[in-house]
Amino acid sequence: MAKGDKLTPAEWEIMDAIWALSGAPSVREVMEHAYPNGEKAYTTIQTLMNLLEKKGLLTRQKIGLVNFYQPTRAREEMVRKETRTLISRLFHDSAPALANFLIDQEILSLEDIENIKKLLDKKEAELKRK
Repeated sequence: MAKGDKLTPAEWEIMDAIWALSGAPSVREVMEHAYPNGEKAYTTIQTLMNLLEKKGLLTRQKIGLVNFYQPTRAREEMVRKETRTLISRLFHDSAPALANFLIDQEILSLEDIENIKKLLDKKEAELKRK
């Protein structure tokens, strides 16, 4: 993942709001969606969105006095890159090591395990058809 692609937790909150709102939301719309109880100031949101624009993750269009922002990347792409970085850095490029870690943490319910098994079976069948 390029350095500009790395998001801070606050940037993830902003980007998640933008992806959820779709289109080209304004700073006020993002603020109302992400922080409905006023947890962050308007100027903080605006600063974060301007930083995301500088990183190339948002584009800005000014209409009248209002700036509207659009993401340049899909959420799925950013999650995929972030996950690859996590697996590479913490688990030495080993997805099984990540899976083992999750299992050892005992955070998976029986339902989680059943759902993961179904996902693995589906992926296995896809790969065997290739």
